[in-house]
This record gives sequence, C-alpha cells and structure tokens, in this order.
Amino acid sequence: MRTVTLVGHRGDPYVARENTLPSLLAAVERGADAVEVDVRLTRDGVPVLLHDDTLKRLWGDDRPLARLSHAELTELTRGRVPTLHEALTAVGGHRLMLDLPGADESSVRAVAGAVRDSGAADRVYYCGGLAAMVAVRAADPGAEIALTWTTLAPPRPVLLDVLRPRWLNYRFGLVSQELADRVHADGLLLSAWTADTRRTMRRLVRGGVDSITTNRVGTLAAVLRTMQASKSR
Repeated sequence: MRTVTLVGHRGDPYVARENTLPSLLAAVERGADAVEVDVRLTRDGVPVLLHDDTLKRLWGDDRPLARLSHAELTELTRGRVPTLHEALTAVGGHRLMLDLPGADESSVRAVAGAVRDSGAADRVYYCGGLAAMVAVRAADPGAEIALTWTTLAPPRPVLLDVLRPRWLNYRFGLVSQELADRVHADGLLLSAWTADTRRTMRRLVRGGVDSITTNRVGTLAAVLRTMQASKSR
C-alpha cells in the first residue's frame, strides 16, 4: 500500500477550535504527519492563523482581521489566535501546509518572509488556487506547492512548467484511480481534501492518493493502520 500523508485540516477541529495551538497539537498527537492551516495578515502585517476574513464565526466579533492590529487581535481573543511563527514553533518537526485565503502578492511575500525568518522553509508547503500559488512561486522560487485544482480537466503543461508544483490538490469527490494514474504519470503527487468518513478515506487510499486532509485525524489514523495491517498479512 502506498504511504499516505495524513494532514489535519486546521488542526484537529473536533477536539479543539480550528487554527489554534491546542488544535494543531491535538492533530500531531493523534497521528497527523502535517497540519493544514489558514494564514492571513493583521493590519500591521503579522501573519496569523485564521480562515475567515472576520472574527465573527470563531470569536464573536464582526470586525475584519485586516482592520485589527496584532495587539488588538491578541486582546480580543486573549491570545488564542496564534501567529504563524508560534504555530511553526509549536508543531516542532512536523510540517505545516499553508493555505492563503484572500492572498495578494504583498501578503504572500510577508508570509514567505515569516517562514524564512522562522527557519522553517524545509517543513512548510503551500496550497491554494492558481493566483495565490503564482504569487508564492514569485516570492519563493524554492517553495513546495500543492496546487488546488477544482476540475477534472488537467492543468495545462505551460502552467505546470511555470508553477512547478509537487502536488495537485483535489476535492475528494473528484478523485479516482484514473485521476491518480494521470497525476502520477505527470510526475506529481496527488492530495485530496477534505475526507471525513471511513468509507471515503478507504476509497481514496485504494484509489492511489498520496495525501488526505481530514477534520477527523484520529479516524483517518485508525483507517490507515487497519489498511496497512491488512495489506501486510
């Protein structure tokens, strides 16, 4: 059986609030090889972990993150929204997959700079759509990229030549053995998101994926152990 990378989606959000240090640590403790997190900038340019553009859903405040300084954010959330540097430190040698919602060239440069300053370039990779990944490639020629692709029509060869992704990142419902064979034939790895049922997890593993992102880290870890044990008999 192909070795499958287990990626915790925003940590382990059924155990602790997404994109917080307790969630990241829970994912690692339950067997995640990497943790996917969302990174945005505060008004004063500090990269922090937050998926939404406002604090409303998670923290009960309507204000956009982009209008808050890091000090204001810390006060509002009692320090529970970590900086990217804090997240990189907390997970130790584990990898972080950085999703960059709402990114532009300036914010991508700030994130890439924070990764370099943390000495973590060798354990960070980036996922996202075309525009964000073009900005990542411009900011860091050596960055590892997982290009999120939302159609079964393959990326054009000229696009792959420019971006040089290591991964193609598909929603789990699009993944099939045929897709996996095509991706691997192009010399790329295949990642799938976000699979939360055992049935889907098993289908993806049997279909040849190289990585699965999930909200249920413990469940996927158990599925992988069981399938590996069965294969070894």
